[in-house]
Amino acid sequence: MGMTTAQKIFAAHLVDEPFAGTKVLNIDVVMCHEITTPIAIADLMARGKDRVFDAGKIKAVIDHVTPSKDSKTATQAKMLRDWARRHQIKDFFDVGANGVCHALFPEKGFIRPGNTVIMGDSHTCTHGAFGAFAAGVGTTDLEVGILKGVCAFREPKTIRVNLNGTLPKGVYAKDAILRVIGHLGVNGATDRVIEFAGPVVAAMSMESRMTLCNMAIEAGGTSGICMPDMVTVEYLWPFIAEAFAGKEEALAAYGAWCSDADAQYEQVIDLDLSELAPLCTFGYKPDQVKNVTEMAGTVVDQVYLGSCTNGRLEDLRVAAAILKGKKIAPGVRAILSPATPQVYKDAAAEGLIEIFMDAGFCVTNPTCGACLGMSNGVLAEGEVCASTTNRNFMGRMGKGGMVHLLSPATAAASAIEGKLADPRKYL
Repeated sequence: MGMTTAQKIFAAHLVDEPFAGTKVLNIDVVMCHEITTPIAIADLMARGKDRVFDAGKIKAVIDHVTPSKDSKTATQAKMLRDWARRHQIKDFFDVGANGVCHALFPEKGFIRPGNTVIMGDSHTCTHGAFGAFAAGVGTTDLEVGILKGVCAFREPKTIRVNLNGTLPKGVYAKDAILRVIGHLGVNGATDRVIEFAGPVVAAMSMESRMTLCNMAIEAGGTSGICMPDMVTVEYLWPFIAEAFAGKEEALAAYGAWCSDADAQYEQVIDLDLSELAPLCTFGYKPDQVKNVTEMAGTVVDQVYLGSCTNGRLEDLRVAAAILKGKKIAPGVRAILSPATPQVYKDAAAEGLIEIFMDAGFCVTNPTCGACLGMSNGVLAEGEVCASTTNRNFMGRMGKGGMVHLLSPATAAASAIEGKLADPRKYL
Protein backbone atom coordinates (compact mmCIF):
# COMPACT_ATOMS: atom_id res chain seq x y z
CA MET A 1 0.00 0.00 0.00
CA GLY A 2 1.25 3.50 -0.85
CA MET A 3 2.06 6.19 1.67
CA THR A 4 1.14 9.85 2.08
CA THR A 5 3.80 12.53 2.42
CA ALA A 6 3.19 12.67 6.18
CA GLN A 7 3.50 8.90 6.52
CA LYS A 8 6.80 8.91 4.62
CA ILE A 9 8.20 11.65 6.85
CA PHE A 10 7.11 9.84 10.02
CA ALA A 11 8.66 6.57 8.83
CA ALA A 12 11.96 8.26 7.95
CA HIS A 13 12.24 10.11 11.28
CA LEU A 14 10.92 7.46 13.68
CA VAL A 15 13.11 6.96 16.76
CA ASP A 16 10.77 5.09 19.07
CA GLU A 17 7.15 4.12 19.67
CA PRO A 18 6.86 3.92 23.47
CA PHE A 19 3.09 3.47 23.30
CA ALA A 20 0.92 2.21 20.48
CA GLY A 21 0.26 5.16 18.16
CA THR A 22 2.74 7.52 19.86
CA LYS A 23 5.69 8.16 17.57
CA VAL A 24 8.89 9.82 18.74
CA LEU A 25 10.50 11.58 15.78
CA ASN A 26 13.90 13.13 15.15
CA ILE A 27 13.45 16.86 14.51
CA ASP A 28 15.32 18.62 11.71
CA VAL A 29 14.49 22.22 12.64
CA VAL A 30 13.50 23.69 16.02
CA MET A 31 12.24 27.26 15.72
CA CYS A 32 12.03 29.71 18.59
CA HIS A 33 10.62 33.19 19.24
CA GLU A 34 10.58 35.49 22.22
CA ILE A 35 7.01 34.84 23.40
CA THR A 36 6.95 31.08 24.00
CA THR A 37 10.64 30.10 24.14
CA PRO A 38 11.70 32.04 27.28
CA ILE A 39 9.31 29.89 29.32
CA ALA A 40 11.08 26.78 28.05
CA ILE A 41 14.50 28.34 28.62
CA ALA A 42 13.64 29.23 32.23
CA ASP A 43 12.38 25.72 32.97
CA LEU A 44 15.45 24.06 31.43
CA MET A 45 17.69 26.32 33.50
CA ALA A 46 15.74 25.52 36.66
CA ARG A 47 16.23 21.80 35.96
CA GLY A 48 19.96 22.18 35.40
CA LYS A 49 19.55 21.30 31.70
CA ASP A 50 20.51 24.55 29.99
CA ARG A 51 21.75 22.83 26.84
CA VAL A 52 20.79 22.54 23.17
CA PHE A 53 20.91 19.36 21.11
CA ASP A 54 22.36 21.00 18.00
CA ALA A 55 22.89 24.76 17.70
CA GLY A 56 22.87 24.49 13.91
CA LYS A 57 19.33 23.11 13.86
CA ILE A 58 17.85 25.82 16.06
CA LYS A 59 16.54 29.04 14.50
CA ALA A 60 15.51 31.93 16.73
CA VAL A 61 13.93 35.34 16.19
CA ILE A 62 12.44 38.25 18.11
CA ASP A 63 9.33 39.01 16.10
CA HIS A 64 6.19 39.55 18.16
CA VAL A 65 7.02 42.79 19.97
CA THR A 66 9.92 44.41 18.19
CA PRO A 67 11.43 46.67 19.30
CA SER A 68 10.32 45.90 22.86
CA LYS A 69 7.47 48.09 24.09
CA ASP A 70 7.92 47.76 27.87
CA SER A 71 10.06 46.13 30.56
CA LYS A 72 8.26 42.78 30.33
CA THR A 73 8.74 42.37 26.59
CA ALA A 74 12.31 43.65 26.89
CA THR A 75 12.98 40.91 29.46
CA GLN A 76 11.52 38.25 27.17
CA ALA A 77 13.73 39.46 24.33
CA LYS A 78 16.80 39.55 26.58
CA MET A 79 16.21 35.98 27.71
CA LEU A 80 16.14 34.74 24.12
CA ARG A 81 19.07 36.95 23.12
CA ASP A 82 21.25 35.79 26.03
CA TRP A 83 20.33 32.14 25.43
CA ALA A 84 21.20 32.37 21.74
CA ARG A 85 24.56 33.94 22.59
CA ARG A 86 25.24 31.42 25.35
CA HIS A 87 24.72 28.46 23.03
CA GLN A 88 26.26 30.06 19.93
CA ILE A 89 23.07 29.83 17.89
CA LYS A 90 24.20 31.55 14.71
CA ASP A 91 20.74 31.69 13.14
CA PHE A 92 19.40 34.21 15.63
CA PHE A 93 17.69 37.28 14.22
CA ASP A 94 17.61 40.28 16.52
CA VAL A 95 16.10 43.73 16.02
CA GLY A 96 17.06 45.07 12.60
CA ALA A 97 17.60 41.64 11.07
CA ASN A 98 14.38 40.11 12.33
CA GLY A 99 11.09 39.43 10.62
CA VAL A 100 7.90 37.42 11.02
CA CYS A 101 9.16 33.91 11.82
CA HIS A 102 7.10 31.94 9.30
CA ALA A 103 8.14 34.30 6.51
CA LEU A 104 11.75 34.88 7.56
CA PHE A 105 12.81 31.26 8.05
CA PRO A 106 11.62 30.00 4.63
CA GLU A 107 13.16 33.09 3.02
CA LYS A 108 16.49 32.13 4.61
CA GLY A 109 16.26 28.64 3.08
CA PHE A 110 15.93 26.76 6.37
CA ILE A 111 13.18 24.34 5.25
CA ARG A 112 13.51 21.32 2.97
CA PRO A 113 11.04 18.73 1.66
CA GLY A 114 10.84 15.81 4.07
CA ASN A 115 11.86 17.90 7.11
CA THR A 116 10.31 17.69 10.55
CA VAL A 117 9.81 21.15 12.06
CA ILE A 118 8.48 22.28 15.44
CA MET A 119 7.94 25.63 17.14
CA GLY A 120 5.98 26.95 20.08
CA ASP A 121 3.64 28.70 17.65
CA SER A 122 0.41 27.38 16.15
CA HIS A 123 1.13 28.69 12.65
CA THR A 124 4.27 26.57 12.28
CA CYS A 125 2.14 24.56 9.85
CA THR A 126 3.11 27.22 7.27
CA HIS A 127 6.34 25.34 6.50
CA GLY A 128 4.45 22.32 5.25
CA ALA A 129 4.22 24.22 1.96
CA PHE A 130 7.68 22.78 1.21
CA GLY A 131 6.56 19.17 1.65
CA ALA A 132 7.61 19.12 5.31
CA PHE A 133 5.80 18.02 8.46
CA ALA A 134 5.66 21.20 10.53
CA ALA A 135 3.66 21.57 13.72
CA GLY A 136 3.14 23.95 16.58
CA VAL A 137 3.86 22.41 19.99
CA GLY A 138 3.49 23.24 23.68
CA THR A 139 6.20 24.32 26.08
CA THR A 140 7.12 20.83 27.29
CA ASP A 141 7.51 19.49 23.75
CA LEU A 142 9.52 22.57 22.80
CA GLU A 143 11.85 22.00 25.78
CA VAL A 144 12.42 18.38 24.78
CA GLY A 145 13.03 19.47 21.20
CA ILE A 146 15.63 22.02 22.28
CA LEU A 147 17.33 19.58 24.64
CA LYS A 148 17.12 16.28 22.75
CA GLY A 149 16.06 17.07 19.18
CA VAL A 150 13.00 14.81 19.32
CA CYS A 151 9.26 15.25 19.65
CA ALA A 152 6.39 12.82 20.25
CA PHE A 153 3.32 12.83 18.03
CA ARG A 154 0.31 10.68 17.42
CA GLU A 155 0.67 9.91 13.73
CA PRO A 156 -2.05 12.01 12.11
CA LYS A 157 -4.32 10.75 9.41
CA THR A 158 -4.40 12.79 6.21
CA ILE A 159 -7.27 14.63 4.56
CA ARG A 160 -6.62 15.27 0.88
CA VAL A 161 -8.08 18.54 -0.43
CA ASN A 162 -8.00 18.85 -4.20
CA LEU A 163 -8.38 22.45 -5.34
CA ASN A 164 -9.64 22.15 -8.89
CA GLY A 165 -10.22 24.60 -11.73
CA THR A 166 -8.43 27.95 -11.87
CA LEU A 167 -8.66 30.94 -9.57
CA PRO A 168 -10.72 33.74 -11.14
CA LYS A 169 -9.41 37.29 -11.42
CA GLY A 170 -9.37 39.00 -8.04
CA VAL A 171 -9.30 35.71 -6.11
CA TYR A 172 -6.15 34.57 -4.33
CA ALA A 173 -4.70 31.92 -2.02
CA LYS A 174 -6.30 33.59 1.01
CA ASP A 175 -9.74 33.22 -0.56
CA ALA A 176 -8.95 29.58 -1.38
CA ILE A 177 -7.99 28.67 2.19
CA LEU A 178 -11.00 30.53 3.61
CA ARG A 179 -13.13 28.41 1.28
CA VAL A 180 -11.48 25.23 2.58
CA ILE A 181 -11.92 26.25 6.23
CA GLY A 182 -15.52 27.19 5.56
CA HIS A 183 -16.06 23.71 4.14
CA LEU A 184 -14.22 21.77 6.86
CA GLY A 185 -15.19 23.86 9.87
CA VAL A 186 -12.82 24.87 12.68
CA ASN A 187 -12.70 21.29 14.03
CA GLY A 188 -12.92 19.45 10.72
CA ALA A 189 -9.23 18.57 10.52
CA THR A 190 -8.40 18.18 14.22
CA ASP A 191 -5.39 15.87 14.66
CA ARG A 192 -5.16 15.59 10.90
CA VAL A 193 -2.79 16.68 8.16
CA ILE A 194 -4.41 18.61 5.33
CA GLU A 195 -2.69 17.71 2.07
CA PHE A 196 -3.37 20.36 -0.58
CA ALA A 197 -3.25 19.27 -4.21
CA GLY A 198 -4.88 19.87 -7.57
CA PRO A 199 -4.35 22.29 -10.46
CA VAL A 200 -4.91 25.42 -8.35
CA VAL A 201 -2.08 24.41 -6.00
CA ALA A 202 0.17 23.37 -8.89
CA ALA A 203 -0.20 26.86 -10.37
CA MET A 204 0.58 28.63 -7.08
CA SER A 205 3.87 30.25 -6.08
CA MET A 206 5.59 29.14 -2.89
CA GLU A 207 4.29 32.32 -1.25
CA SER A 208 0.71 31.33 -2.02
CA ARG A 209 1.27 27.76 -0.87
CA MET A 210 2.57 29.11 2.42
CA THR A 211 -0.66 31.09 2.77
CA LEU A 212 -2.65 27.87 2.28
CA CYS A 213 -0.65 25.84 4.80
CA ASN A 214 -0.46 28.72 7.28
CA MET A 215 -4.19 28.49 7.98
CA ALA A 216 -4.49 24.69 8.16
CA ILE A 217 -4.50 25.13 11.94
CA GLU A 218 -7.68 27.23 11.64
CA ALA A 219 -9.49 24.05 10.56
CA GLY A 220 -7.88 22.21 13.47
CA GLY A 221 -5.11 20.67 11.36
CA THR A 222 -1.81 19.59 12.90
CA SER A 223 -0.09 20.57 9.66
CA GLY A 224 -0.78 21.56 6.09
CA ILE A 225 1.28 20.01 3.31
CA CYS A 226 1.89 20.76 -0.35
CA MET A 227 3.89 18.19 -2.26
CA PRO A 228 7.27 19.37 -3.55
CA ASP A 229 7.63 20.10 -7.26
CA MET A 230 9.70 22.32 -9.55
CA VAL A 231 8.17 25.43 -7.97
CA THR A 232 9.66 24.24 -4.67
CA VAL A 233 13.02 23.54 -6.29
CA GLU A 234 13.14 26.97 -7.94
CA TYR A 235 12.44 28.69 -4.62
CA LEU A 236 15.10 26.68 -2.81
CA TRP A 237 17.68 26.66 -5.61
CA PRO A 238 19.90 29.47 -4.20
CA PHE A 239 20.31 27.33 -1.06
CA ILE A 240 20.61 23.85 -2.60
CA ALA A 241 22.49 24.44 -5.87
CA GLU A 242 25.73 22.96 -4.54
CA ALA A 243 23.99 19.78 -3.38
CA PHE A 244 22.64 18.75 -6.79
CA ALA A 245 23.98 18.49 -10.33
CA GLY A 246 20.92 20.29 -11.60
CA LYS A 247 17.30 21.16 -10.84
CA GLU A 248 15.98 17.92 -12.34
CA GLU A 249 18.13 15.93 -9.92
CA ALA A 250 16.78 18.00 -7.02
CA LEU A 251 13.25 17.44 -8.25
CA ALA A 252 13.78 13.69 -8.40
CA ALA A 253 15.19 13.64 -4.86
CA TYR A 254 12.45 15.79 -3.40
CA GLY A 255 9.76 14.01 -5.40
CA ALA A 256 10.38 10.90 -3.31
CA TRP A 257 8.49 12.66 -0.51
CA CYS A 258 5.34 13.08 -2.59
CA SER A 259 2.33 10.96 -1.71
CA ASP A 260 2.04 7.73 -3.67
CA ALA A 261 -0.75 7.36 -6.20
CA ASP A 262 -2.28 4.54 -4.12
CA ALA A 263 -1.94 6.30 -0.75
CA GLN A 264 -4.92 5.92 1.54
CA TYR A 265 -6.64 9.03 2.88
CA GLU A 266 -9.17 9.37 5.65
CA GLN A 267 -11.10 11.72 3.42
CA VAL A 268 -10.77 13.22 -0.05
CA ILE A 269 -12.43 16.57 -0.73
CA ASP A 270 -12.76 18.05 -4.20
CA LEU A 271 -13.47 21.77 -4.46
CA ASP A 272 -13.86 23.55 -7.78
CA LEU A 273 -12.67 27.12 -7.32
CA SER A 274 -13.37 28.34 -10.85
CA GLU A 275 -16.37 30.37 -9.69
CA LEU A 276 -14.95 31.42 -6.33
CA ALA A 277 -15.49 35.05 -5.34
CA PRO A 278 -13.39 37.13 -2.92
CA LEU A 279 -14.24 36.02 0.62
CA CYS A 280 -14.08 37.45 4.13
CA THR A 281 -14.97 36.23 7.58
CA PHE A 282 -17.77 37.39 9.84
CA GLY A 283 -18.24 36.61 13.51
CA TYR A 284 -15.41 35.24 15.60
CA LYS A 285 -14.46 31.94 13.94
CA PRO A 286 -12.36 31.40 10.79
CA ASP A 287 -15.00 29.09 9.32
CA GLN A 288 -17.63 31.84 9.36
CA VAL A 289 -17.10 32.91 5.76
CA LYS A 290 -19.12 34.87 3.22
CA ASN A 291 -18.57 36.41 -0.20
CA VAL A 292 -17.31 39.92 0.42
CA THR A 293 -20.23 41.21 -1.65
CA GLU A 294 -22.54 39.99 1.15
CA MET A 295 -20.52 42.05 3.63
CA ALA A 296 -20.02 45.09 1.40
CA GLY A 297 -20.71 48.32 3.20
CA THR A 298 -19.52 47.11 6.62
CA VAL A 299 -17.61 50.11 7.97
CA VAL A 300 -14.02 49.48 9.07
CA ASP A 301 -11.84 51.57 11.38
CA GLN A 302 -8.53 49.92 10.48
CA VAL A 303 -7.03 48.00 7.58
CA TYR A 304 -4.04 45.80 8.32
CA LEU A 305 -1.74 44.27 5.71
CA GLY A 306 0.97 41.91 6.93
CA SER A 307 1.55 38.80 9.08
CA CYS A 308 2.87 35.30 8.36
CA THR A 309 -0.19 34.78 6.16
CA ASN A 310 -0.04 37.73 3.79
CA GLY A 311 2.98 39.96 4.40
CA ARG A 312 5.22 38.72 1.58
CA LEU A 313 6.27 40.62 -1.53
CA GLU A 314 3.63 38.90 -3.66
CA ASP A 315 0.94 40.19 -1.29
CA LEU A 316 2.29 43.73 -1.29
CA ARG A 317 2.36 43.79 -5.09
CA VAL A 318 -1.30 42.78 -5.28
CA ALA A 319 -2.41 45.45 -2.82
CA ALA A 320 -0.20 48.18 -4.31
CA ALA A 321 -1.61 47.57 -7.79
CA ILE A 322 -5.05 48.47 -6.41
CA LEU A 323 -3.86 51.39 -4.27
CA LYS A 324 -1.67 53.10 -6.87
CA GLY A 325 -2.82 56.66 -7.42
CA LYS A 326 -5.58 56.36 -4.80
CA LYS A 327 -6.09 57.48 -1.21
CA ILE A 328 -7.50 55.60 1.74
CA ALA A 329 -10.92 56.78 2.90
CA PRO A 330 -11.19 59.53 5.53
CA GLY A 331 -11.55 58.10 9.02
CA VAL A 332 -9.68 54.89 8.21
CA ARG A 333 -6.20 54.12 9.44
CA ALA A 334 -4.26 51.66 7.31
CA ILE A 335 -1.14 49.82 8.46
CA LEU A 336 1.40 47.87 6.43
CA SER A 337 3.99 45.62 8.05
CA PRO A 338 6.22 43.91 5.47
CA ALA A 339 6.96 40.42 6.80
CA THR A 340 10.77 40.60 6.58
CA PRO A 341 13.51 43.19 6.03
CA GLN A 342 14.10 41.69 2.57
CA VAL A 343 10.43 42.10 1.69
CA TYR A 344 10.66 45.70 2.89
CA LYS A 345 13.80 46.35 0.82
CA ASP A 346 12.39 44.71 -2.30
CA ALA A 347 9.09 46.56 -1.95
CA ALA A 348 10.96 49.85 -1.58
CA ALA A 349 13.10 49.09 -4.64
CA GLU A 350 9.95 48.41 -6.69
CA GLY A 351 8.30 51.63 -5.52
CA LEU A 352 5.61 49.79 -3.57
CA ILE A 353 6.36 51.44 -0.23
CA GLU A 354 5.92 54.83 -1.85
CA ILE A 355 2.55 53.76 -3.24
CA PHE A 356 1.37 52.68 0.22
CA MET A 357 2.60 55.87 1.87
CA ASP A 358 1.14 58.10 -0.82
CA ALA A 359 -2.20 56.33 -0.29
CA GLY A 360 -2.03 57.12 3.42
CA PHE A 361 -0.71 53.90 4.94
CA CYS A 362 1.46 53.81 8.03
CA VAL A 363 4.39 51.54 7.16
CA THR A 364 5.94 49.78 10.15
CA ASN A 365 8.91 47.49 10.68
CA PRO A 366 8.42 43.71 10.26
CA THR A 367 6.50 42.41 13.28
CA CYS A 368 3.79 39.97 14.36
CA GLY A 369 2.53 42.50 16.89
CA ALA A 370 -0.83 43.59 15.52
CA CYS A 371 -1.98 40.08 14.58
CA LEU A 372 -2.40 39.00 18.20
CA GLY A 373 -3.09 42.40 19.71
CA MET A 374 0.33 42.99 21.27
CA SER A 375 1.72 46.02 19.42
CA ASN A 376 1.75 48.08 16.21
CA GLY A 377 -1.97 48.09 15.48
CA VAL A 378 -4.04 47.04 18.50
CA LEU A 379 -7.78 47.73 18.25
CA ALA A 380 -9.88 49.65 20.77
CA GLU A 381 -13.14 48.18 22.02
CA GLY A 382 -15.84 48.33 19.37
CA GLU A 383 -13.42 48.91 16.49
CA VAL A 384 -13.47 46.87 13.26
CA CYS A 385 -10.41 45.77 11.30
CA ALA A 386 -10.16 44.41 7.77
CA SER A 387 -7.09 42.23 8.17
CA THR A 388 -4.90 39.93 6.10
CA THR A 389 -4.00 37.96 9.23
CA ASN A 390 -5.14 34.42 10.06
CA ARG A 391 -7.29 34.49 13.17
CA ASN A 392 -10.47 36.39 14.04
CA PHE A 393 -11.17 35.15 17.56
CA MET A 394 -12.92 37.57 19.89
CA GLY A 395 -10.36 40.06 21.17
CA ARG A 396 -7.62 38.70 18.90
CA MET A 397 -6.36 42.13 17.80
CA GLY A 398 -7.55 43.96 20.91
CA LYS A 399 -10.22 43.55 23.58
CA GLY A 400 -13.66 44.11 22.13
CA GLY A 401 -12.40 44.45 18.56
CA MET A 402 -13.85 42.73 15.49
CA VAL A 403 -11.56 41.25 12.83
CA HIS A 404 -12.60 40.38 9.28
CA LEU A 405 -10.06 38.12 7.56
CA LEU A 406 -9.53 38.71 3.86
CA SER A 407 -6.98 38.86 1.05
CA PRO A 408 -4.52 41.70 0.43
CA ALA A 409 -6.59 42.74 -2.59
CA THR A 410 -9.77 42.95 -0.54
CA ALA A 411 -7.89 44.79 2.20
CA ALA A 412 -6.68 47.39 -0.30
CA ALA A 413 -10.16 47.90 -1.75
CA SER A 414 -11.59 48.20 1.76
CA ALA A 415 -9.00 50.84 2.67
CA ILE A 416 -10.02 52.93 -0.34
CA GLU A 417 -13.72 52.74 0.49
CA GLY A 418 -13.55 52.72 4.29
CA LYS A 419 -15.76 49.65 4.32
CA LEU A 420 -15.51 46.04 3.22
CA ALA A 421 -15.31 46.12 -0.56
CA ASP A 422 -14.98 43.81 -3.55
CA PRO A 423 -11.50 44.25 -5.05
CA ARG A 424 -12.50 43.15 -8.54
CA LYS A 425 -13.83 46.59 -9.43
CA TYR A 426 -10.28 47.95 -9.06
CA LEU A 427 -8.55 45.34 -11.22
